[in-house]
Amino acid sequence: MALYAKAAEILEKVESKQGAVKTLVFDSKFQNIKQLFALVCETQKYSSVLKELIESTKLLKQTKVKMSQAKVLVYDLLIGQGLKCGGPWKVMMMKHRCRLEAALARMKIKLKVTKNKDLLPSSVQQLEGAQLPRYVRVNTLKTTVEDAVDYFKRDGFSYLGEANRLDDLNLKAKSFVRDMHLSDLLVFAPKTEFHEHFLYKAGHIILQDKASCLPAFLLNPTSNSHVIDACAAPGNKTSHLAAIMKNKGKLFAFDLDAKRLSTMATLLLRAGVTCHQLANRDFLKVDTGDPQYKDVEYVLLDPSCSGSGMVCLGNDPAAPDQEREQRRLANLAAFQLRCLNHALRFPRLQRLTYSTCSIHTQENEEWQERGLEPLTQCLRASTTKTLTHGFFVALLERQSDAVSTAPPSQEETVVITPSPEVTSVTPSEEAEEKPAAAGPLEAQRNSDGEEEEEEEEMMEVKTNPVEGQVEAGTKKKKRRKKKKKKKSAIVE
Repeated sequence: MALYAKAAEILEKVESKQGAVKTLVFDSKFQNIKQLFALVCETQKYSSVLKELIESTKLLKQTKVKMSQAKVLVYDLLIGQGLKCGGPWKVMMMKHRCRLEAALARMKIKLKVTKNKDLLPSSVQQLEGAQLPRYVRVNTLKTTVEDAVDYFKRDGFSYLGEANRLDDLNLKAKSFVRDMHLSDLLVFAPKTEFHEHFLYKAGHIILQDKASCLPAFLLNPTSNSHVIDACAAPGNKTSHLAAIMKNKGKLFAFDLDAKRLSTMATLLLRAGVTCHQLANRDFLKVDTGDPQYKDVEYVLLDPSCSGSGMVCLGNDPAAPDQEREQRRLANLAAFQLRCLNHALRFPRLQRLTYSTCSIHTQENEEWQERGLEPLTQCLRASTTKTLTHGFFVALLERQSDAVSTAPPSQEETVVITPSPEVTSVTPSEEAEEKPAAAGPLEAQRNSDGEEEEEEEEMMEVKTNPVEGQVEAGTKKKKRRKKKKKKKSAIVE
């Protein structure tokens, strides 16, 4: 009964746009997170079908339950694996079972279909057909890829070697390959279950989508470096950073939610991470001039987003309030912009990855709102192009003759481009290039709403046709040149 009560609570929040499924489930602290996540996702997927069934049978009027409660109960009764509760809820639903089954049968006859999945809206069916592989990242802090491969082979899986093309990731049950881009990533058939596997429980493997591995992979911090994971929970990217750093250096991880941070601490302990410093803090309030961050050269920024790229969420079957949705996206984009501008203020920053699991350009490619010149070399992952969740990653890299302890100056150059390791990937297989847009890095409003005109940098875009890079070089302002001329005239 607790399962359905919690699932109904989360479903109601998701459908009213109060949060993403993954975040709400993670924050619930429910004993069986996997079971709760699956029930909410599947119920949301069939939301429009369930609503029609409930309304046609007048179930709410006869049972006095809320729509969200009715949806999760009807889903498990008719479409899922059967009700898992007892008590009054089960008695109530069994009383109406025949009428609900009859209504479902009439719906199938009307639409001339025989399977439940054929009742889904076309947009959801497209996502349903996109069966993504199961990606497993080997935690190199505890084992090696070779040892993990041997263990899986002894466990009955068939190893097919390293993948060479995207089609090699279309796998049958009990077979797996090594990813062609990320050397520590193994790929299995869709829905291969590992939550009860020894390697998972021991922290030797991390269940993480390939697209989610890209930010840490592209940032590629060196051992003994100082790194910030700005919005860190639930911690998969943090553990990936620690593995790349070989647990050497300092890894500062911030998150505002104390519960999420507590769960993250448990995950990192299981993964064998020791170089981290967790802080229950708002990243936007972190003092970039604090001496303890003076050597920070790398920042991974994965701020809160709409979560629209997550396959299990898909598009809301019910037509959303477009005006409300646009306001929500605008608020998210504004928050993301503040995070990005704040991260760029660390004095010795050399590389930053910005990423979201969103398909909306407002949160990603519309770089005019992010203060950067037009860019075409950002990475876009998708279910069709890369067989991953929808994801966006941009790598920002400072290029200068010397590292300064002062904030970014006008003599430095910023390059935004994919990592060299990814440039060999063809657009049809790995990256869908999108146009982006522009403006100065700091010519936005700061957290106090004051325009930072004095720090404004005039950007010049240069495209290198050989490397496919887009360089944004700074120009001195004309008015400063004029001032210098005036001064020299006075001296003479």
